[in-house]
Amino acid sequence: MAARISPTKKRRRRKEARPGEITAAALTCFAERGFAATRLDDVARRAGVTKGTLYLYFPNKQELFKAVVRQAIVPNLARGESLLDSSDKPAREALAELIHQWSKVMATPASAIPKIVLAEAGNFPDVARFYLEEVVHRGLRLFTRLLKSGISRGEFRAMDVDNTPMCIMAPLILGMVWQHSFERYDRRRVDPAALSHALLQLLAHGLGSAHESDARKVRAAGRRSTDLRLGS
Repeated sequence: MAARISPTKKRRRRKEARPGEITAAALTCFAERGFAATRLDDVARRAGVTKGTLYLYFPNKQELFKAVVRQAIVPNLARGESLLDSSDKPAREALAELIHQWSKVMATPASAIPKIVLAEAGNFPDVARFYLEEVVHRGLRLFTRLLKSGISRGEFRAMDVDNTPMCIMAPLILGMVWQHSFERYDRRRVDPAALSHALLQLLAHGLGSAHESDARKVRAAGRRSTDLRLGS
């Protein structure tokens, strides 16, 4: 016979789940309407709570948006940092894992967040500064750390580690913005897995070590020599 859960425990569980339910509802509303046009009434209605209940957890819309980012985006950064802290994988494997993690985010409603921030940055500087520090800067530090590790271990060639992380992140951000800005008007559809694969192919050549570059030159010279002999 199944044990009965007391009404008190049910209410406690429901109360503990409410912040997550509210932020999930808020993400949907923000993705549909943007930050400025979303009202807390809309979020409360979608979450199935009163506006007063929403205010118990989030004092204003800015704090609610920050909670959405911390729930939907920040854990992915934390996983990446944990990967570099605990793993001794080759830098290329770690890079592939990081990019694949981001491709998974692109397949969720959280992919709307970069577009929302870019669109509203001028009108809501507090939101822009928050996202810059907790997401953008943290992501850049993550990729910078990975590149420096790969260079020191001879896996990557020497490069501009201050600007290369932006070159890595830019296609991922463009993919997310495209999904929520242009995709409805264009036949092109962003495939997160295909985009991450194409990016990794480019990076495999662009980040290669000097040794690998020399090896490619030797192989190319060998092919040219063979072609000349066959043509003679």
